[in-house]
Amino acid sequence: MRTMFEIGGKLIQPGQRVTVELAVPDLYTHTGITLPVCVIHGRKDGPVLFLSGAIHGDEINGVEIIRRILKSKAMNNLKGTLLAVPVVNIYGFINKTRYLPDRRDLNRSFPGSETGSLASRMANVFLSEIVSRCTHGIDLHTAAIHRDNLPQIRALMDDPETQRIALAFSLPVILNTRIVEGSLRESAEKTGVSVIVYEAGEALRFDEASIRGGVKGIISVMREIDMLPKSKKPHREYNPLVAKSSTWVRAPQSGILRSMKVLGATVTKNELMGFISDPFGETEKEVRATEHGIIIGRTNIPLVNEGEALFHIAQFKSTRDVAGQVEQSRNELDPSTDQLEPQEPPII
Repeated sequence: MRTMFEIGGKLIQPGQRVTVELAVPDLYTHTGITLPVCVIHGRKDGPVLFLSGAIHGDEINGVEIIRRILKSKAMNNLKGTLLAVPVVNIYGFINKTRYLPDRRDLNRSFPGSETGSLASRMANVFLSEIVSRCTHGIDLHTAAIHRDNLPQIRALMDDPETQRIALAFSLPVILNTRIVEGSLRESAEKTGVSVIVYEAGEALRFDEASIRGGVKGIISVMREIDMLPKSKKPHREYNPLVAKSSTWVRAPQSGILRSMKVLGATVTKNELMGFISDPFGETEKEVRATEHGIIIGRTNIPLVNEGEALFHIAQFKSTRDVAGQVEQSRNELDPSTDQLEPQEPPII
């Protein structure tokens, strides 16, 4: 029999599923507020995994991904312990904004402290109560408001265990990204917790394909680290390709963008990607690719200022291979191609 799991001053028995309310600062209206954590403590020993959504309060795809994971029948066979936090930045989520009320970015405030700013205190609670109890973590993000990200994994591939779970997520695109100072990943890695980031979709919008990709990837990781039994059903295995670098194509002038490229498109260096003109069409400039690669991010709003980031291009050793896998992945996650009744009605 496993030992009990302790979190937030509560003891959770093996086989129990409990929602724990962690104490965080109240609202200034005298309204109490807590940070809810769903804990599933399996009957058998295994890894301890955290799932975190909405560290940026307007990035809501992760909230739906975690909801679907918690509803999955697969959780009945869980080994180890799952800590699911659908909404980390509860303040930003309430106000539909990326930031905390003090305009700080929670994902630049780690490790935090008990006596610092609101962001610092929130980071400290999450790190001490959640991350410090775990062996692995998956942090769910989207692009910023008015931007869109192709489903992708961001990870420090120099760490063998982080590399293992990044590959297990089974997406065609992986970015081997440096760890940003003050981020959750930085603090987690320092405490020996292997963390990957799933980026997909746009802030304040649900995207069914991105949600499905997140659910599928998390289940795949849980099978890889032996939290869930291996699947008996045949499924497509991707050979993820790690981007050697990425760059943003920026607006050469202010104006109105007429974009000609979609997410996942292959571009060659100097290829035409769109035009920017003033409302009268008197001044017009071309937007061309600065590198050969795959578009993994782009702006969705055509009103742009000079220097603004328009297209995010990832470079690979074999662009043709990754382009084919991206297309296959998008087709599989598209709800219009469902052959069987899905477990969840697709969000339209």
